[in-house]
Amino acid sequence: GAERYFTRWYKPDVKGRPCEDFCVLQHSNRRICVITLAEAHPLLQSGKTIKNINYQISANCSRLQNKVSGKSKRTCLFIFQMQGAQFLTELAPLCRISSSDGEEYTIYSCIRGRLIEVNENILSNPALLQEKPSTEGYIAVVLPKFEESKSITQGLLTQKEYEEVLLKRRSSAS
Repeated sequence: GAERYFTRWYKPDVKGRPCEDFCVLQHSNRRICVITLAEAHPLLQSGKTIKNINYQISANCSRLQNKVSGKSKRTCLFIFQMQGAQFLTELAPLCRISSSDGEEYTIYSCIRGRLIEVNENILSNPALLQEKPSTEGYIAVVLPKFEESKSITQGLLTQKEYEEVLLKRRSSAS
């Protein structure tokens, strides 16, 4: 369903960290967005094993404490009266992921909006992040403000533009 109902947008080198790329899957209704790792993210490269995923951002902020209430909160097309959802900026951290080689990666929202849910399934099965990053291994679901829903893709790359970035990286590495 991800290919049929979602458009892929990319944010490469977030916060100046090479290859730490994220993908924003924007639903065809132009509002709901799913945050995932992009194909070139170091965690998706061979040889990486995920050791830990932590949604505790700071002493006072845990994404696991995000509780959304309101009418039809689980229906993608009919989200009304959301209360309690954490507001995220483009560079708001969603979680931190540690790999077995000692590297730690901060995963960012990449878009402004309300945090609808985090994927708690990856806590018990972190391999989902690597095996199915665009489906069951997603990081979080974010709902942009209605008035910003058409402009949230500003600063993000299309699939074609992202492929060009990847080609440039490969050619400069050669």
